[in-house]
Amino acid sequence: MERRKLLALSTAALALAPFHGLRAQDSNKPFTTEQLDQMLAPIALYPDALLSQVLMASTYPLEVVEAARWSQANPNLQGDAAVAAVKDKGWDVSVKSLVAFPQTLQMMSNQLDWTQKLGDAMIGQQKDVATAVQRLRAKAQAAGNLKSTPQQTVTTQSSGGGNAIVIEPANPELLYVPYYNPAWAYGAWPYPAYPPPYYPPPPNYGAALMTGMMFGLGVAAGAAMFGGWHWGYGGGGWGNSYTTVNVNRATSITNNFNADRYRNGQWNHDPAHRDGVPYRTPAERQEFGQHRPDSAAQRQQFRGQLDGRGAEGVQNRGVENRPAENRPAENRPAENRSFENRAGGDRGAFGDINRGGSGANRDFDRGSQSWGNRSWGGGGEHFGGGGGGRFGGGGRR
Repeated sequence: MERRKLLALSTAALALAPFHGLRAQDSNKPFTTEQLDQMLAPIALYPDALLSQVLMASTYPLEVVEAARWSQANPNLQGDAAVAAVKDKGWDVSVKSLVAFPQTLQMMSNQLDWTQKLGDAMIGQQKDVATAVQRLRAKAQAAGNLKSTPQQTVTTQSSGGGNAIVIEPANPELLYVPYYNPAWAYGAWPYPAYPPPYYPPPPNYGAALMTGMMFGLGVAAGAAMFGGWHWGYGGGGWGNSYTTVNVNRATSITNNFNADRYRNGQWNHDPAHRDGVPYRTPAERQEFGQHRPDSAAQRQQFRGQLDGRGAEGVQNRGVENRPAENRPAENRPAENRSFENRAGGDRGAFGDINRGGSGANRDFDRGSQSWGNRSWGGGGEHFGGGGGGRFGGGGRR
């Protein structure tokens, strides 16, 4: 599907009030500690470089969807070979790098509401994100569930009176994506109203994990890893931390890299790759030059766009290339099973993030079903079915 079609659909889904899988973002309130820990729990134990690039890419959700669909259409490419194949694409370098890890990219595309929340936090509260990551890693380590393995090394790094927990691949050229159930990894979860979501590994990895950490086959993607973290402790937290960019490596990944945006190797969000996805706060919309009047007339205009999609359109089912069922946008919640958006308006694992609640808890309890669900309320196929050898088997620690 062409970029403009994706953009029109994405913008419509974000703007229409009944479609809560991707909620219009108008909150002036920062995410709380509970909310940040909840949303970061599935990825806080990723190696530092992969974690940083996932967080960077989450600020460009539409490009994530496009890259995930490219990955699905090219199942024989992964690792550095896949990254080389998308060098000429117009996506941000962080998004391009993730085609090396199709399972991670697909998770982000399938759980798009979660991905957008990660991006919102990364844009507006990067220092709080860093603090949450270190808080979660400390909990996992205290529970005895974060330690060095043949796939990755876990060390501590002193900074300003604090000790940062650093996770790196045992072999810099071979990366392993860890899979774990947050309910096990972090020990007793301190926020019952904000249980962490669990997105299990693809079906061919085996049964969903209740305990333990699983690694898939190693991915030769050393050249794709350009991100990292500067862990800086100060003021009782990790507020001096920020994500870093290896400019030389990033330049080798893409043909459209603008090194001037990353002074001193520090990452900055690039609004040119946002593609109209609304920013969370008015201040951010002003900072990045986005003008999005949220009026009834505009919502009606987007309803018309959806209704007129015809054979190009979708029934609010994400970016799927199949005919729409010619059903107009109805005034009822979208059927986003991954986030339990049904019967109650602004629900879902991250619709509930503003107040905790049963939607998030059901998503947590039913995590083993997430790979069988659909993105954006029932969209295209993913992971299950065919291509079983694409991701290989996994090993459990």
